[in-house]
Amino acid sequence: MAASFTLTAATLRAGLVALERAVRSAVADAGAVQVLVGSGANAPRRRNGAQNDRLNAMCGDVAKQVVWHGQRLSRDDWRHMFVASFRKGQKVVPGIDGGFVVLGASSRQLTEAECSEVIELLFAFGAEHNVQWRNEK
Repeated sequence: MAASFTLTAATLRAGLVALERAVRSAVADAGAVQVLVGSGANAPRRRNGAQNDRLNAMCGDVAKQVVWHGQRLSRDDWRHMFVASFRKGQKVVPGIDGGFVVLGASSRQLTEAECSEVIELLFAFGAEHNVQWRNEK
């Protein structure tokens, strides 16, 4: 599970306690955790709108052109697949009404650098599966 904490002078003590709990939980669940620390302009920037648009367009292209193990997956399914491939360390748990759910593979918290890496992963996958990109720039 990804979590974001913004600490200020007024919230420092409570924020650090919450951060410690989140880190302990993540380490217990996954065995390791990545913590990014930044301030102001040095803080890791979240993916931008252009990256989000490109990521979704590319996943849509894959969805229209690739059959995965006999199934057509949706654009969102492919986005989850590529982010899970990039992130690693997610959990698979039984669903409430059957089936399985993969936890911890959201694209929402990707930084600009991470989103760029996922897009590169898409380009590599697309090359291997002869995907034609509709908006390649």
